[in-house]
Amino acid sequence: MNYKKSYKSAKGYTPVCKIGECSLGRLAFGIIELDAGESLDFYTGDKETAFIMLVGHCNVSFDQTKWENIGNRQSVFENRRAESFYMPIEQALTIEAVDKIKIAVCATPVKEKTKPQLLREDHVTLKLLGRVPFQRETSFIIDGNSNAKVLTVGEAYCTEGNWAGFPPHKHDEDNMPTECVAEEIYYFLFEPEQGFAVQCLYTADGEIDEAYRVKNDELVEFPYGYHTTVTTPGYQSYFLWLMAGDHQGFNRSNDPIHDWIK
Repeated sequence: MNYKKSYKSAKGYTPVCKIGECSLGRLAFGIIELDAGESLDFYTGDKETAFIMLVGHCNVSFDQTKWENIGNRQSVFENRRAESFYMPIEQALTIEAVDKIKIAVCATPVKEKTKPQLLREDHVTLKLLGRVPFQRETSFIIDGNSNAKVLTVGEAYCTEGNWAGFPPHKHDEDNMPTECVAEEIYYFLFEPEQGFAVQCLYTADGEIDEAYRVKNDELVEFPYGYHTTVTTPGYQSYFLWLMAGDHQGFNRSNDPIHDWIK
């Protein structure tokens, strides 16, 4: 199976990973793009949904509420604390573009209905993880400090030539509190745009053993298995990471062969 997918820029909402049509059973992902003045109606259905502002500013209307001017950057490399908004299941909303917008739509099925939430940049936690040559700055946007019940979403910025998520790690066994069962997606952007990274995905038994060259607007699904990323020299790499599974959070285990590298 090919776990890599590409997004082709398009107006409106484009689903990229659909549950039942990809390798994932709990996690869905898509992109919204609109020009200034355009609007889009959206319904969350059976999924709690996080909308991460990648580019531009928007207004959001639902029920008798309107949130205005959500967004704080024209590139993901401008500001590492993304603004976002969260919607519960069975929620209708309208998104209106103030200027050209690009929004990452992250969703997972849940049963409990919570409340909508607007998350400004001061909500985001930013951490420097690892050390050179496996250092990255990681943000936590949607987690247990939000109204989301299952979703965990953040962004990672990798120093050129550095690895991220090393030692390789996985989250596909129920061994709490160390490790939980959770699917994940990485969605990549680069500066300059022609950059690329190498995304590895493998299992200890060799059932999966992949190394993908990922370019701008490409993503990799992780239904299970160890994964780690390396960025090419000369380029800044960014990836949006989203997780959904049995537990909300960052519970994972490292490949024991490489766990001595810390």
